[in-house]
Amino acid sequence: MPAHPFAGLTVDHVEFYVADLQAATRYFVDGYGFAVHGMSDTSNPQADTASVALGSHQIRIILTTPLRDDHPGAAYLENHGDGVADIAMRVDDVAACFAETVRRGGRPVSPPTRHGGTVLATVGGFGDVVHTLVQRDPGADERVLPWLAPVVPSAAERGPGLLAMDHFAICLESGQLEPTVDFYRETLDFDMIFTEHIVVGAQAMNSKVVQSRTGAITFTLIEPDVSRTPGQIDDFIKHHGGAGVQHIAFNTDDIVSAVAAMGARGVEFLRTPAAYYRLLRERITPVRHATGDLQERNILLDEDHHGQLFQIFTRSAHPRNTLFMEIIERVGAQTFGSRNIQALYEAVELQRAETGTS
Repeated sequence: MPAHPFAGLTVDHVEFYVADLQAATRYFVDGYGFAVHGMSDTSNPQADTASVALGSHQIRIILTTPLRDDHPGAAYLENHGDGVADIAMRVDDVAACFAETVRRGGRPVSPPTRHGGTVLATVGGFGDVVHTLVQRDPGADERVLPWLAPVVPSAAERGPGLLAMDHFAICLESGQLEPTVDFYRETLDFDMIFTEHIVVGAQAMNSKVVQSRTGAITFTLIEPDVSRTPGQIDDFIKHHGGAGVQHIAFNTDDIVSAVAAMGARGVEFLRTPAAYYRLLRERITPVRHATGDLQERNILLDEDHHGQLFQIFTRSAHPRNTLFMEIIERVGAQTFGSRNIQALYEAVELQRAETGTS
């Protein structure tokens, strides 16, 4: 038994519920360069789901389509559409972690059960998102779960270079920020590492960041400031049907190359007005990449006391315009680019003034 029940806590995989398994698989394989690692046995007439496991480097994603109306995934899709249903956490000892989480007030969903070389248990998280706790025996295949048959990899293809999951941005209903922070601190032993009130024109939001003691799992928790004009967080809550994962940030060590490769694969990114880069030259000198290259790819730049952060957001491909992705490169920076929100707003306002648009 480990010295601490939360020892080794890290992201194991993320499970999405999706309505169209083939389309969702194509989206990540074609656009993000993820490889298929495994899939469920579609010949089993008793199966209540169909799943595909895929990923790149330390990124592991499972896409699941419910095959029965009474499966929890069917209700999830009805309420939210495609989205993140499970942020699974790897631990050294599932039984100890599950018992301690429940003792501290966590909601048990399913108790520890061994499946071959893997032990699994599930606890509640935020909204309709749960956390499956995963313990793998030495030598167990990290890319799949026991009910997914491993797929022999095809000839190696050079992907965009996405390496790991940097953080998860989570939108919460107004009034739920503090209780959610308390939940992760008190039940899963996270630390709160950052807090901020972000004002964007007439809109505003409150944000707090919690992180596992290992530093391997980071949640950026956001709630709308309802004293201000409704904005993007309010829109997410409305269209998603409650709290949920707004975006996942994927790490890369060369964002310019990654964005170019993903763009060539058909991934669409949010555009940045030219005024942003004129203002950028006055406030930051990039330590990597030329400002012209950043502008060509619509990449944003921010910095903190520890270094710089390059980031870009994909255009949402979700029918409800909710879920999207972020690509991020850190050169020492430890924060999350919140100043880019204000910088983008100022650039848009400047561009509107220059063009006379409203």
